[in-house]
Amino acid sequence: MARLRAFRERFGEALAKPLTPYYLIVGSALLLVVLGLVMVFSASQNTARDNGLPIAFFLRKQMIAMLLGAVLAVVLARLPLRLHRALVYPLLLGVVAGLLLVAVPGIGYQVNGNRNWISFGLFQVQPSEFAKLALVYWGADLLARKQKARTLDQWKHLLVPLVPGTVLLMLLIMLGGDMGTTMVLVAMLFGLLWMVGAPLRLFGATLGIAVVACTALIITVPHRLDRLACVGVTRPDPNLNCFQALHGLYAFAAGGPFGSGLGAGVEKWGQLPEAHTDFIFAATGEELGLVGTLSVLALFAALGYAGIRVALGTKDLFVRYAAGAATTWIMAQAVVNLGSALGLLPIAGVPLPLFSYGGSAMLSAMCAVGVLIGFARSSPAAKAALAARSHNSRLRPRLARVLPRRRTTARTAPRPPRRER
Repeated sequence: MARLRAFRERFGEALAKPLTPYYLIVGSALLLVVLGLVMVFSASQNTARDNGLPIAFFLRKQMIAMLLGAVLAVVLARLPLRLHRALVYPLLLGVVAGLLLVAVPGIGYQVNGNRNWISFGLFQVQPSEFAKLALVYWGADLLARKQKARTLDQWKHLLVPLVPGTVLLMLLIMLGGDMGTTMVLVAMLFGLLWMVGAPLRLFGATLGIAVVACTALIITVPHRLDRLACVGVTRPDPNLNCFQALHGLYAFAAGGPFGSGLGAGVEKWGQLPEAHTDFIFAATGEELGLVGTLSVLALFAALGYAGIRVALGTKDLFVRYAAGAATTWIMAQAVVNLGSALGLLPIAGVPLPLFSYGGSAMLSAMCAVGVLIGFARSSPAAKAALAARSHNSRLRPRLARVLPRRRTTARTAPRPPRRER
């Protein structure tokens, strides 16, 4: 017990350090990306073979998206706060324009019944993925300015134009049939309202409207109603309506505690559709077992904890709301994807952030991570800790021992001549 208490004290002290959120964001995001690349390669080989492509085709595309996303994350992490706020309306207008172009025949590109992509020949872009980043910036900037003006105690300033603007984004996304991304935007809207202290009756009214709207969207589209009927299913039906959900559960069951081995999964070879995208968590459960799935959950928990620490540890309102919205985005999307794979939620068709295959999803998620990293470094305590670390770095003394000293051009003064006796 004494050792346990000592460990708890040391662990609490480590969590209380100002740079802990920064290291948790960088470390958890990096591990999720690396493990995701491994699982994308393992789960996509059958799909590539069936389409006559090299087995590393999807891995190469994912690595390109990851490298581009890493560049964007570094840029956003290094941007000053005023430039973050300068990106608000250009990004929002660009996303709205992209969502409108998706509906234009000949420009919009349809995949699996959803028209959410803009095709540029060699690659496709999904504007709805960047709508989340636009809502992070726009919602945080709008609420921060209203909070500074002390107008958020009035309902009209609390709801307008945040709720109508978010609803407009949702409607544009729903034109392409992407209800999963719409659900993530709803969660982000609730997160923003929660952070500014909206009254509970407002949450109840907004939640009721959201439930009615989602019910109408599900009932009016047959395949969504079929997906809802697959929640909690454990046995196959004659019509094979829940084929994907059932084989996701079979993958988890086949994995056991430690999995069948990396690359040795069976369900990805034709039984589990979208094994490298929406159901990559099920493929991970089959090959890496319970240990692998719990590791993924722990990494997302660490990332969420660090994002909450960044939001709570700053006095800047824009940073607080943006960090909270970005954290809500990643956690809500992860919950929707994991719930779909586990059969606890309807299959929504959203990728697992930083983990699933998808170029646009990877780019937008890496941008969110870059924003969180930049905000984690911007607090006064984190700046002081980083300055102290650079000042006390051991690299400079070690280099001084190895590298030769520079010779000065100044000559030493001649010694006085010795007197002879």
